[in-house]
Amino acid sequence: MPQIRLNGVTRYYKKDRRKIAAVKDITLTIEQGDFLFVTGSSGAGKSTMLKLMCGQLYPSSGTIFLDRLNIPRIARWRPGVLRRYFGYVSQVSAFERKKTIGQNVLEATVPHLTGPPTKERVLQGLKTVGLADAMDRYPAQLSLADCRKAELVAAIINRPPVLILDELTADLDEDSIWDIMQLLNEINRLGSTIVMATHAKKFVNILRKRVITLVDGRIWGDVLQGRYGDIS
Repeated sequence: MPQIRLNGVTRYYKKDRRKIAAVKDITLTIEQGDFLFVTGSSGAGKSTMLKLMCGQLYPSSGTIFLDRLNIPRIARWRPGVLRRYFGYVSQVSAFERKKTIGQNVLEATVPHLTGPPTKERVLQGLKTVGLADAMDRYPAQLSLADCRKAELVAAIINRPPVLILDELTADLDEDSIWDIMQLLNEINRLGSTIVMATHAKKFVNILRKRVITLVDGRIWGDVLQGRYGDIS
């Protein structure tokens, strides 16, 4: 089963001609079936770390593997291959506003992985998150919570073993957050690995999953059955 390994990973960016480390010397192993919350203040490096894991960004130094697959190398030369292994939801919606929810989800499918894309398969995915009536609606016609659920469907439509979720529940009310957390619990129970950056302190404390705490781009805490902001 796929295992994610980061070893000595650092990523720099430039600001005012200065080189600044967004994440510094990250070493981390995530086993298949883990449910991992990544916590920390804004600017701590959460989004950068998640993007590095799934090939959205390249490391400045260090290695990132999914089992024997060199993620940065594949991302550079065969990026489409990574959709077989990772479902990704970014902090900012990737849905096109002028396309229906069904069209947006359909475009996320990779035919050679899961068979020819069909409206029936997309509709079934939307039904699983309670959005059976959203197929022909546009993102602007849905609530923020329902849009995020639809983006989750797009992330899992290819049945990847790993989900990378960046602030999926940001700006949602507590009932909506709880609905999404229950969906994620069920997806995890069926065997998917979930890595989720979040500020949803209350729900991290309730669910007591593995919790990574980032401070200034470094891992300060890695606690099983942890609480928000736990330090090792």
